[in-house]
Amino acid sequence: MNIGLYFGSFNPIHHGHLIIANYVLQHGGVDQVWFIVSPQNPLKKSGSLLNEFHRLYLVQASIEGETALKASDIEFRLPRPSYTIDTLAYLEEKFPTHRFWVIVGSDSYRNLPAWKNYEQLLKNYPLIVYERPGFAMENIYPGSSTLVLQAPLLEISSTYIRENIRTGKSIRYLVPETVRLEIEANGYYKQRE
Repeated sequence: MNIGLYFGSFNPIHHGHLIIANYVLQHGGVDQVWFIVSPQNPLKKSGSLLNEFHRLYLVQASIEGETALKASDIEFRLPRPSYTIDTLAYLEEKFPTHRFWVIVGSDSYRNLPAWKNYEQLLKNYPLIVYERPGFAMENIYPGSSTLVLQAPLLEISSTYIRENIRTGKSIRYLVPETVRLEIEANGYYKQRE
């Protein structure tokens, strides 16, 4: 089975994430998309992260009933910070019959040299890249298997959603309703980052 791995903090998950995952599922040649909730991204500050189990629950709530979309806590059991190449090695060992594709935005694709063992990642794993505004795919790494998709994008971010929450503005329609209700019921993201 071909599995697209969508790594992220999902802090919180929003409609933009879900649109990309669904587009990759429809146009990327994969059978499933797994949201790999990262407890700690080595390239980002962790101070503003909601607890990983809460973020995982929000992802699960947002995709409830979807058979081809899965939420994964695999990185919760691995050493921190989470490195994509280590997670891929673990997943290959655990699921030897699956082929894993890494889903990244074109901004992250440009930043691959900052990733741990990025040459190994490019050599051994195919990538699905969705173009983001201001980060055109001008160069593809030689020898890599890279599929570039023009997924529809929403210009919203988890940072924008968190700021709206802190300033008392509505996040309705930015996140799935189940996610909004859970965030509001638990008072998530009300404190300053």
